[in-house]
Amino acid sequence: MGKRDELIAKYADDLKNKCGMVPDIALLTKVTIGCGPSIYNADAQTVAGSQASELETVRTNFLIKKLGLADGPSLMAAIQSVLETYGKSERNKYRAVVYYMLVKHFGKEAVYK
Repeated sequence: MGKRDELIAKYADDLKNKCGMVPDIALLTKVTIGCGPSIYNADAQTVAGSQASELETVRTNFLIKKLGLADGPSLMAAIQSVLETYGKSERNKYRAVVYYMLVKHFGKEAVYK
């Protein structure tokens, strides 16, 4: 089992146990691969939910550029909703898990087909 496979297993566990979701492993794998090398960097692999600049980066680079969504207040509301689902007290909110939940939230699975 490679490092990426171990991380995907950890993300799937978070989705099940912390977010109450049954993960689609194929989609989770594609989202994880889409995160690129950031998943191996201790700082970049997590989303700092309390930092406005970090949330802005997720909105601009992921939701608008990657998923092709139109800008609007619903994007930040969705990010907040996902972070709420993950758990405000959860210290490590993994980027791949947050992105996976945003893909599901907006029904944009086709981006990863």
